[in-house]
Amino acid sequence: MSVEGSVVSIERVDVAFDCGKVFNPEGARNQIEGSVVMGLGTALWEAVEFDGGRVLSNGFGAYRVPRITDVPEINVEFIDDPTDDPSGAGEPGIVPIAAAIANAVVDATGVVIDRLPIEPQL
Repeated sequence: MSVEGSVVSIERVDVAFDCGKVFNPEGARNQIEGSVVMGLGTALWEAVEFDGGRVLSNGFGAYRVPRITDVPEINVEFIDDPTDDPSGAGEPGIVPIAAAIANAVVDATGVVIDRLPIEPQL
């Protein structure tokens, strides 16, 4: 991760994921990678803005979502336990990525992050 001014760049995300017995590793990997990208959007950019009850961010020009150029290298390792029942692999990755990025920003800048998205706070 790097921070230049108010721009946070994520260069690599390493994920260790325990979803029990993995029957379709490629499909599970795709789900996890997608959840990481969704988590990046939540952490860094996505925000619905209002003015007097009116939505200002009413299109992709005003509502920033992750672009392909924002997607970092994503490494996924499964903790494949064949004795454990399979569980979900998509949604669980969305939430912790924001906390991981916020902690990395604090380490890099000293700025304490107390809300999302992160970039407007820098």
